[in-house]
Amino acid sequence: MSGNSFGRLLRLTSFGESHGPGVGGVLDGCPSGIELSRADIQADLDLRKPSLGSTSTKRKESDKVRLLSGVFRGLTTGMPIAFYVVNEDQRSRDYGELAEVFRPGHADWTYFQKFNGIRDYRGGGRASGRETIARVAAGTIAKKILQRHKIVIFAGCMELGGIPISPDETDLAGAVTRPYFAASSTAPAMWDARVEEARAAGDTLGGIVAIMAGNVPAGLGEPVFDKLEAVLAHAVMSVGAVKGVEVGNGFASAQLTGAQNNDPLLPGGKFASNRAGGILGGISSGQDIVLRVAVKPIASIARKQHTVDKQDRPREILIGGRHDLSAIPRIIPVLSAMTALALADALLLQKRMDPC
Repeated sequence: MSGNSFGRLLRLTSFGESHGPGVGGVLDGCPSGIELSRADIQADLDLRKPSLGSTSTKRKESDKVRLLSGVFRGLTTGMPIAFYVVNEDQRSRDYGELAEVFRPGHADWTYFQKFNGIRDYRGGGRASGRETIARVAAGTIAKKILQRHKIVIFAGCMELGGIPISPDETDLAGAVTRPYFAASSTAPAMWDARVEEARAAGDTLGGIVAIMAGNVPAGLGEPVFDKLEAVLAHAVMSVGAVKGVEVGNGFASAQLTGAQNNDPLLPGGKFASNRAGGILGGISSGQDIVLRVAVKPIASIARKQHTVDKQDRPREILIGGRHDLSAIPRIIPVLSAMTALALADALLLQKRMDPC
């Protein structure tokens, strides 16, 4: 199965299924000499593990990571870094009916078609959120590479269930300390009521996540096909439940004139505005990189739905098992990690351009 790796110089390969023995990954291309411990990775994994918050699945997983290679005496060696997490709380019996039918809005149907009728239906197999453990673990390492250059990444929820926060209240730096990773201190109270409304209806919620990368130097990005926004879009769109991404003004720029949308340049490598989201011509401008990501509602809902079975007969199903009510907030550490992997890879690629 192709498509299990991301990156060019800094390259992550993930493995494992939701109800298999465990999940993990291998990150190759990390420079030597970077301080790294199991606790560093664990701190980030704890931000996305199950059973946290009112929208999370009730599956109980400690997500304790093991570092298998690539680190010696607290420093990366330059060799592949392998990490592994055991699956502890599988309840595969909850998914027995899904062996014969396809969940609406899920990857069941497309996996069945692609792999000639062979699929692991238990918890979604590779299409499960468990796969993102490898992304978050690798993202910890990527952020350490970025920290050497004082590059920081912040991410937070801007909208949940159709209820947005006011742009004037946006505080991405403080989002990690709030419920839902909310980008505003007033948002959680509003969203609590929306979550309970959806739960009572047996439904799920989508949302919008903002990501900001600060202190990014000018010059990252590879023309023509590997433009920085293209790589970042690939990174975040590869995460399950993500259905859209925009950079800077994004779709709003289509409604502006050139005079309204351009960012005037100022002396000293400065700009008067940042409508471009920190990227021009596919190359970082030195401004903050700003992304907005659209996250769809979780497909597994607690309501009867119409579908078909493997013999193409009409069926009605009520999905069992344990599922998130929303991918938010657990998806936010994943999106932050993928942004870090994309930027760290671009940074390492740019270093090839340094004069001897």
